[in-house]
Amino acid sequence: MTDVGVQMYSWLKDLFPLCRSLTGDGNRETLAYLNDILGGRLTIHEVPTGTKAFDWTVPKEWRIREAWIKDGTGRKVVDFADHNLHVVGYSTPVDTVLDLEELQKHLYSLPEQPDAIPYVTSYYRERWGFCMTENRRQSLAAGKYHVFIDSELFDGSLTYADLVIPGETDEEIFFSTYICHPSMANNELSGPVVTTALAKWLLRQTGGGGQSGQRYTYRLIFIPETIGSLVYLSRNLAAMQAKTVAGFVVTCVGDDRAYSLLRSRSGNTVADKAALSILRSEHPDFIEYSFLERGSDERQYGAPGIDLPVVSVMRSKYGIYPEYHTSLDALSLVTPGGLAGALEVYKKIVRALERNHRYQATCLGEPQLGKRGLYPTLSQKGTADEVKTMMNLIAYCDGRHDLMDIADKIHVPVGELYEITDKLVKAGLLVPT
Repeated sequence: MTDVGVQMYSWLKDLFPLCRSLTGDGNRETLAYLNDILGGRLTIHEVPTGTKAFDWTVPKEWRIREAWIKDGTGRKVVDFADHNLHVVGYSTPVDTVLDLEELQKHLYSLPEQPDAIPYVTSYYRERWGFCMTENRRQSLAAGKYHVFIDSELFDGSLTYADLVIPGETDEEIFFSTYICHPSMANNELSGPVVTTALAKWLLRQTGGGGQSGQRYTYRLIFIPETIGSLVYLSRNLAAMQAKTVAGFVVTCVGDDRAYSLLRSRSGNTVADKAALSILRSEHPDFIEYSFLERGSDERQYGAPGIDLPVVSVMRSKYGIYPEYHTSLDALSLVTPGGLAGALEVYKKIVRALERNHRYQATCLGEPQLGKRGLYPTLSQKGTADEVKTMMNLIAYCDGRHDLMDIADKIHVPVGELYEITDKLVKAGLLVPT
């Protein structure tokens, strides 16, 4: 766990300086880096500006090269080169001189967090602006300021990537993560690096992408948030509605704080059940949120008419932790252990889904376990305790309860039932239905 956490953290550090947005070269560089890790297995797509995606349209592509504010002495008081949160996302070009009063209309800061640079965007209305700490803003003296942003908005394309790993069936488990935020470690990069590590693990489970070892097909996508999920759904909706068994938005999975679960719109999908099964047994201090508290791509996946069974298992939920959408969401907020822990939770969710069958007991009445070597032949006080879990499991194998249902009913972690179930199936006492 530690080694894979260190590896993911190194990926995160490499990607942190890139300026990502809804579109642009930062996204392409990010996907190229992740694709290299995955041995070129990603399929990278370019969707032209103006393409319709339901009620939305792919915006112009944004490119920024340089941006700064200089005071009357020529000293840079803000420089995009120092931190890419310093410029409002999708800022239009500007090269002008303003007095401080006029400049203030284009400045953004957080009085309640005076040492943080806020993350601000203006994707769908053209404007320009700079972000800085409140302390820096308050230090600006009256006078003239030279404002410069070398950027452009042009007809280009939106970039996303996907990877489909075939299983023994075409029923799918779906993972979605986003690649559209600039330098924020937990809110942005923890999701893509954990999803990449999960993809590497799934590829190993399936022998490099064949059909051995996994019941389900796995679909993993790397998209810009909101517009990316809308574009992806507009191109793949029918297949996803027909095939998706459970889906997960992977975001904010890098810190060491308590886990969070954001439920699906219905709240009772297989995805909800799998996430709850693992979190209740492994991390009982997790925090549960309803779909009413959504804020990421589950908004699109759970929308009426889309209705995909999608939840999100996070560490600190977006919008809740104090560093969210600021420069305080720095490399120091994320840890190798936090990343590795989140990866392990998702791997256990995958195993729970893979093993989640309904079983039918083959005997009428209680089976005689002793003659099958499954129960001690000498009965004495305490003997029954040794096989209590096995007997409770059999008691609910009526073809109506799946393994996660049974684990919940008998108050045993689902992972503890795998070996027991295998023994009972081998003994002919249970059959999958």
